[in-house]
Amino acid sequence: MHILIALIPSLCWGSIGLLSAKFGGNSSQQTLGLTLGGLLFGFLTYFLWVLPHGYAMNWQIVIIGLVSGVLWTVGQGFQFIAIKSMGVSRAVPLSMTSQIVGNALLGAALLGEWTKVSQWIAGIVAIALIVLGAVWIQTEDKTGKKSNNDIKKNAVGGFLPLLLSTLGFMGYFIAPKLLQRWMDIPAQIINAEHGVQYMITIIFPQSIGMVIGGILFVFMITHETKQLISKITFTNAITGVVWAVGNVALFVSIANPNLGQAAASTLSSLGFIVGAFGGIFILHEKKSSHQMILISLGTVLAVIGAVIISNLDYFANII
Repeated sequence: MHILIALIPSLCWGSIGLLSAKFGGNSSQQTLGLTLGGLLFGFLTYFLWVLPHGYAMNWQIVIIGLVSGVLWTVGQGFQFIAIKSMGVSRAVPLSMTSQIVGNALLGAALLGEWTKVSQWIAGIVAIALIVLGAVWIQTEDKTGKKSNNDIKKNAVGGFLPLLLSTLGFMGYFIAPKLLQRWMDIPAQIINAEHGVQYMITIIFPQSIGMVIGGILFVFMITHETKQLISKITFTNAITGVVWAVGNVALFVSIANPNLGQAAASTLSSLGFIVGAFGGIFILHEKKSSHQMILISLGTVLAVIGAVIISNLDYFANII
């Protein structure tokens, strides 16, 4: 069951690019709309879950949630910009693959979740399979010809935002676990219900940080302020609710002692498979037969990698 819960974020987050593309709007409308949906879910979580259960909410948790939320907006906002330039079926796999490598290694190294050499070997093999799978999934057609202007546009308009997006998402993933150590949160709060209480309590301040980050992103990065408050913006709030469902599942999975940060974040990032096939079959992004073969093989490799990392101790003992 814990594996199924850990896979919920990949389904939800892999659908975000598809939903945003369907709903339309510019990067600012999509980002702000998504944060508003996340804020709505944050309110509901606080009043229907946190308060009734009497979960502790102190100033450290508020700060950690705000920081995590702002970093998430950096990640999602720049991902939207990259999608505009590169398309869903290419941008989403690249983005989530980068997150897989960064988050898994951060969880393993900074949080000390991989303590044995055999765990590192199995974990790196799993990451390599997932990365190779994602590379094949987003590979361009060998027969496709691009002008120098197109190449330059992709490099500047696509890959740079993807880099910034990856850094933002990495910060969002690691902040709740890393900052709890730096800010000396009492052990009874962190360990309550195996850490689920702490992670769920973060969601409400995190959603506020998302909105703050969304506003800053619009006025400082994109400068797309015309028609910001519009029907399109509020329609994109639906993507925020979808994202928030995945966010809760991620936090529950991170707190699960059978998974941890490295495995949970890796499984949550398998949404590139949803993004790739959704871009093809829902958004009708054209692919050649050569690309479809690579996409199919890449999906198989990614799934094998996910199986290994979600059963890391088992495969580590085999080595």
